[in-house]
Amino acid sequence: MELIRSSVGRKLVMAVTGLMLVGFITGHLVGNTTIFFGPEGINAYAEKLQSLGPLLWLVRGVLLAAVVLHILIGIQLTLENRAARPASYRLKRHRRADISGRTMIYTGLATLVFIVYHLLHFTFQVTDPAIASHANLDALGRPDVFLMVVQSFQHVSVSVVYVVAMVVVLLHISHGIQSVLQTFGLTTPTLLPRFERLSTAIAVIIQVGFIFIPISIVLGLVRAAMGGSS
Repeated sequence: MELIRSSVGRKLVMAVTGLMLVGFITGHLVGNTTIFFGPEGINAYAEKLQSLGPLLWLVRGVLLAAVVLHILIGIQLTLENRAARPASYRLKRHRRADISGRTMIYTGLATLVFIVYHLLHFTFQVTDPAIASHANLDALGRPDVFLMVVQSFQHVSVSVVYVVAMVVVLLHISHGIQSVLQTFGLTTPTLLPRFERLSTAIAVIIQVGFIFIPISIVLGLVRAAMGGSS
């Protein structure tokens, strides 16, 4: 509690929780790519996760705490920054701040909305109960996550939501990583341009990786036979 009472402490917490979430997103992407190995890939991956039992829920609890802290402190820092300069500049000059930097609070809130939707869609499986994994089993009797994901993304509207969301996440992550480096004092004139390119590259790789999954399904590159997995 003492740590988050100071502006520097809050920025440090933002940086650490941000790194945790980027790490989770990266791991999540790696796990999701198992869909390209068919039902045996992603269904086995999902089964392995569930077998972790209490450890899985511990990780989820830590991530939830990180998300809550990241959001609350992010909003607080934004309000503090705006209060520090209550009068709007007559002429705004955005030098190094690009669109991702100027819209962090908005892309962050949009990402929160998407996270809620994503949890309702794939984790709690309530947005479309007809294709829930627990309603369909694969040949080995496991919840058919492969069939659920394929049937979900075959709806173009659902795929569009995910593609747009990943663009928003790209903007948030690309500037977020830069902010983390700045918090840790790694923004010398020599290092700053390199880290900016690195953060953008990481964000683009994550974005392309996630987007490629629904696009592949819409295009029929990944598909499931009606009534079961192929």
